[in-house]
Amino acid sequence: MSAPQAVPSPALADILVEDVARSFGSVHAVRSVSFEARAGEVTGLVGPNGSGKTTLLLMLATLLVPDRGTIRIGGHDPVTESAAVRAQLGWMPDVLGAWPNLTVRRSLELTARLYDLPRPAAAARAEELVELVDLVELADRPTRVLSRGQKQRLSLARALVHDPRVLLLDEPASGLDPGARIALRVLLRRLAAEGRTIVVSSHVLAELDELADRAVFLEAGSTVSAERVEAARVAERGWRIRAIDPAGLYRALVDSGVDAARIVTEPQGLVVPLAGDERAAELLAALVAAGIRVVSFAPAVGDLEHTFLDLNSDGEEAR
Repeated sequence: MSAPQAVPSPALADILVEDVARSFGSVHAVRSVSFEARAGEVTGLVGPNGSGKTTLLLMLATLLVPDRGTIRIGGHDPVTESAAVRAQLGWMPDVLGAWPNLTVRRSLELTARLYDLPRPAAAARAEELVELVDLVELADRPTRVLSRGQKQRLSLARALVHDPRVLLLDEPASGLDPGARIALRVLLRRLAAEGRTIVVSSHVLAELDELADRAVFLEAGSTVSAERVEAARVAERGWRIRAIDPAGLYRALVDSGVDAARIVTEPQGLVVPLAGDERAAELLAALVAAGIRVVSFAPAVGDLEHTFLDLNSDGEEAR
């Protein structure tokens, strides 16, 4: 996964954000955010609670006006050209605001009508979407009976009702079971492959790691610089190693220069701290050369989680 670009490229991006800020009284929710999101890619927004992710999404979705800065969605300004932006934008909020007495199917039909689809087209689109998000069995049930995960699937369907080219998703995997999370990941990758621009905010970093092509890291309402992100990405982290002979693996690690005091034994294998892919490749080669039958050799956490944790640690030390 590549680091976020500090300077957007208008020829490549469907979403351009430059030095955007938004405050609520004395609370500076977004201080200075700049990034781009490209067609055909999934861009992840990563940051702790209070870093400004939802406020940023609301500005992109034309629901908040920035105090400063520039936003362009498909070349349009969400403030002065909100209708043009909404026509090409699908918005999935963290919490679905549903009509509790309407059925799932009727909710989708009404949403389609709000986007000026004729009645027959709205009905056909609703039928497509209940299948797409696996709500066929609940299509004629009122939305009030849906579970949190089912409401998330309905919210995604509503965001897709007018076939938008840009999708903004705030915690789309919240409340989904493991099977539904996998299905969501497959669906979003398919939508991106069709040429859509997708921006996803999620606390489930392991899921985002497998989904996103690039990530934008936010900290205290500002974009983390590409230099800091890259430094965090290559910083030392744990690698989990499994072998047929754990005792032999332990001895070989020590012989290869790994500090015995820093080798952690876990049920899934031994975890050792390594700085960078080059050092990991060297160690793996040394283990194989020593005759160790390695079963698995991989980072103990994904790239996004590792970078996020390192950035947070860096921020706490700075404070």
